[in-house]
Amino acid sequence: MMRFTDRRILVTGAGAGIGRAAAQGFADEGAHVLAVDRDPASLAGLSSAIGTIEAITLDVTDDRAIARLAGGQAAIDVLFNCAGYVANGDLLATSRGEWDRTMAINVTAPFVLTQEFLPGMIDRGGGVIVNMSSIASSKKGVPDRCAYGSSKAALIGMTKSIAADYVARGIRCNAVCPGTVDTPSLKTRLEATGDYEAALQRFIGRQPMGRLAQAGEIAALVLYLASDDAAFITGQAIAIDGGWSI
Repeated sequence: MMRFTDRRILVTGAGAGIGRAAAQGFADEGAHVLAVDRDPASLAGLSSAIGTIEAITLDVTDDRAIARLAGGQAAIDVLFNCAGYVANGDLLATSRGEWDRTMAINVTAPFVLTQEFLPGMIDRGGGVIVNMSSIASSKKGVPDRCAYGSSKAALIGMTKSIAADYVARGIRCNAVCPGTVDTPSLKTRLEATGDYEAALQRFIGRQPMGRLAQAGEIAALVLYLASDDAAFITGQAIAIDGGWSI
């Protein structure tokens, strides 16, 4: 039997990068995946001959839309809060608008999604939440990532709080903390520098392994944490950063 046969799994940010790799991976292991992204075109091409993938257009900063989604769905077994936003800049270079947008996507959205879907997990006797944090968080200070690192540190705190509050009710909650990952989002940010190759080499240069992570490598950890193989793991913020934080 596949690890996620007959399980219902919601993945945000499923249109690209880690979210897409995870959504595909869950489906290929037998799950019914609710693949959520604000861009419906990005969800095209997601399919599986083993599990099923239901493409859902949703802005994770829209609380009412999240409530409607939760109210219209059967309870889920796994929630993977993957949708995120990377703001550049140190504290003095960070506008209030960028700060608020970062917190809305990276912290408040997982908070609201978990509030909406956690009761169903509890009623069913258990469930798993995986939050996408980052090595740029309480794990490690990274230059020019003030808002981003603050938001991902907050998400680690929320992860531990959820784990502590609901461990006796069958709920596990963990955070994944990647280093730099080769994703469409990263490519967009590299292009915005005006010198793609130089920026890419700077990112690679800070990785002790001399390469970037691939989205599938991070997704593999997400699938493990969501599976019964990780049944004794909760409240952890797990680094998967190629040695960057050593």
